[in-house]
Amino acid sequence: MVAAIGGRSAVPGAYWAWLGGTALSLVGVQAMAFAMTWVAAGYGGRFAAVVLTAINLPRALLLLVGGAVADRVGAWRVMVASDAVMVAVTVALAAAAWSSTDPRLPLLLAAVAIGVVDAFYLPSTGSMPRRLVPPAALARAMSARQLAGQLALLAGPSLGGLLLAGAGLAGAALTNAVTCLVMLSVLLALRSRAGRSAQPRAADRRARAGTDPPSDPAQSLWRACLDGVRVVSSHGALRPALLLTGVAAGFLLPVSSLLVPLLARERVWSPQVTGAVVAAVALGTATAAVTVLARGALPRAGRAAATGLLVAAAGVAALAAGGSPESAVAAGVAVGAGAGLFATHIGPLILAAAPVTHLARVQSVLVLVQSLPLLLTTNLLGSLAEAARVSTVLHGCAGVLAVAGLVALTSPALRR
Repeated sequence: MVAAIGGRSAVPGAYWAWLGGTALSLVGVQAMAFAMTWVAAGYGGRFAAVVLTAINLPRALLLLVGGAVADRVGAWRVMVASDAVMVAVTVALAAAAWSSTDPRLPLLLAAVAIGVVDAFYLPSTGSMPRRLVPPAALARAMSARQLAGQLALLAGPSLGGLLLAGAGLAGAALTNAVTCLVMLSVLLALRSRAGRSAQPRAADRRARAGTDPPSDPAQSLWRACLDGVRVVSSHGALRPALLLTGVAAGFLLPVSSLLVPLLARERVWSPQVTGAVVAAVALGTATAAVTVLARGALPRAGRAAATGLLVAAAGVAALAAGGSPESAVAAGVAVGAGAGLFATHIGPLILAAAPVTHLARVQSVLVLVQSLPLLLTTNLLGSLAEAARVSTVLHGCAGVLAVAGLVALTSPALRR
């Protein structure tokens, strides 16, 4: 059974402290991500797709390992090590960008490093709401996390555009290094105060009061990785939810990360205008997150998620049809609102359904389901954008999202 996730229970202070550091770090991440994509897009759609693939490929290959390691050695340790590595990577990228006239090789090397770190960091950070928050407050906590992420998406690309104009790629990389350093300090402070993860262990004890199976510490790392896949594939709620998430990842995530910069190049928009369009997507998503945070989630999570995909599809179609920056910003808000409605309902459902012994591993499968489609669609969409108009590619994405939303609405498992 899935625990109730829509209550009004208080969210612990440790969670808010962790979320504050996470939000600041995400601003730096998004600023550098926009800067990297913008610079890469200047060398064509294929190279921009290669840079994104350099992140997604190692992340996809190592995600199951990252989840198993986090469940075994502890999410806190994995996050501290990952943030420390990211400080080194971003400082190195800044130095390379300053000293090199051709940024392509530094971009590719940094992208690979980011993908490797993500494979370990994302399952750990994705499991933290369940580790720090009681079940009755999970929907509110995850909506707050979604809101923080979207506010970072709102501020990050705009900041990235300003940093590109004033300090180039090196400035964006150094900004990300500073925010990672702040996050590292927050994790160390919380770790010290909690006394070797006392808060997460309390959350685990609450969850183990249910029917979650005991973990097997003698299990090999490889079998532990596959066990996460087994749990997801055999679970009646997790399986269809993750399939729908995969479709959304493949055809919705590339809209703002790849297709909007390419559309901006095609329509001769400035980096500031492009950042505003990407920020509009974040604004729409943040609006959906605020609504859930204030009023709670809708009772039919699967139906709400499917409706969100339909709204996002309409926004993507409007983005393709519009010609002015103003209309693109309005369409971006619609894309974000649909994406937010989807994420704020599918995310708590997946996390609440995960066994406590497999929290990070279920999160690793979730991120894998998002990453694998991106490996295919990012390169495909980048190549199509060079062979045809970017607006045509956007119309294709809108069609796939609309079909997925309609199919989900007819699925008995998701409707329930």
